[in-house]
Amino acid sequence: MKLLLDTHALLWWWTNDARLSVRARAAIADDSNDIWVSAASAWEIATKHRLGKLQQAADAVSRFNELVAADGFNHLAVSYLHAIRAGGHQHEHRDPFDRMLVAQAELEGATLVSCDPVIAQMGVGLLW
Repeated sequence: MKLLLDTHALLWWWTNDARLSVRARAAIADDSNDIWVSAASAWEIATKHRLGKLQQAADAVSRFNELVAADGFNHLAVSYLHAIRAGGHQHEHRDPFDRMLVAQAELEGATLVSCDPVIAQMGVGLLW
């Protein structure tokens, strides 16, 4: 299965946070799944860290590529097709990072690993 991690799921995986569901944790740990991390998550983490909303994320900002590689995850770049889909998505979500992740999951045929209730209403395949 191709899984795209929402930013909170990625951070909770890296910090072994109990808020990551048992089902999500098992799916991420399953070597038969392809785990993808969006460039939008790097952007979100860096932005929220700069704004003081993710003080504990300094390591995730400075070592993002290293941490993704260490877990054997794949990077997913943001393309113009993703941007057009995110900007034009009919379902409303105020968070531009989440809009991008939904668009990427849809266009890349991935299941989004997220507990966001607004994303759940956007019609994308979710795992939590």
